[in-house]
Amino acid sequence: MTVPNRPFRWDLVRRDRLGGLLRDHPGNKFPYVDELVGCATKVVARSAAGDLYFVGRSADSVHDLLSGALARTSHRDRLHLLPFSYRLDGPLRTAEVRQLRANLEALGITPYGLARRERPIVFTDLVYGGATFNHLYGLLRDWISDERETWDVIRLKLRFLGITAREKTSPNTWRWWQNAPWTGSLPRRAVTSVSVEPRFWSYLGDDQHKLTPSFRRTLWADEAVTVPRRDDKTLSALAQAVALVELGRSRRVRDALARRIAAEPSFTRSWLRSLALGAVQVSQWQECRVLRAPGGHLVCVLPVESDPDVFEAQANTWP
Repeated sequence: MTVPNRPFRWDLVRRDRLGGLLRDHPGNKFPYVDELVGCATKVVARSAAGDLYFVGRSADSVHDLLSGALARTSHRDRLHLLPFSYRLDGPLRTAEVRQLRANLEALGITPYGLARRERPIVFTDLVYGGATFNHLYGLLRDWISDERETWDVIRLKLRFLGITAREKTSPNTWRWWQNAPWTGSLPRRAVTSVSVEPRFWSYLGDDQHKLTPSFRRTLWADEAVTVPRRDDKTLSALAQAVALVELGRSRRVRDALARRIAAEPSFTRSWLRSLALGAVQVSQWQECRVLRAPGGHLVCVLPVESDPDVFEAQANTWP
């Protein structure tokens, strides 16, 4: 039996294992807070109420900020880190495929689970050319075929959200997914992007020191990655990550997220409105949800059953 393996990362929300680690490491102040909040807003708004899996390490700061901001909401369990890095330096050996699948299974990703999950799974990463998504898709597709799960069902549960450096918009602007043939096997809405300022993208992708090592194929089975690192650079990165979680918890950032989410075109969707307004889901039966509003009262949210034109004409709406 293959034992799953993943790089050690402290729990930054509970922090039960931090102790006095950061006493002498104040960490570097995050230089692009406004850009980070804006990026996090768009990532949530375009997640289709799915489970966000941040692939690799590049977007860890987006994950950390949202971990703090959503800690007291029903979406707190929809944020995940997916350690994964793979460059095409030769085909994977059988043992490597087995190890990768064990690692993914430990994170709740299996062909069986994908076919039966209710919410979509949204893979999110900084994207330049799309190679990481290309490899991840191919590895998942092979696994699904090996397990003989129904692709026509699973394809409706998969989403890929690329965080890209903003460019001038024109009819000839290149999009990372345009030259990726595999995207044609998914619904068009399943592949999307969030564009950010180039300097912010470069900081996350090239300059920021990360809390964990890049989880390349040579490390997938290496138990050394499970040992906490306590060198100065790692502890400084840890201090910055902890500060981002706290920033996400702050009223200022939560209000900013709510305001920006309310300005998103997808704000008409009930799940996003409830998240922005601070309601917490306490139960669900099929598409019917019971929410607890900030004031403590319960609200039952039902899907629209009437004719769309009738609903549009007669429904009461509140800002």
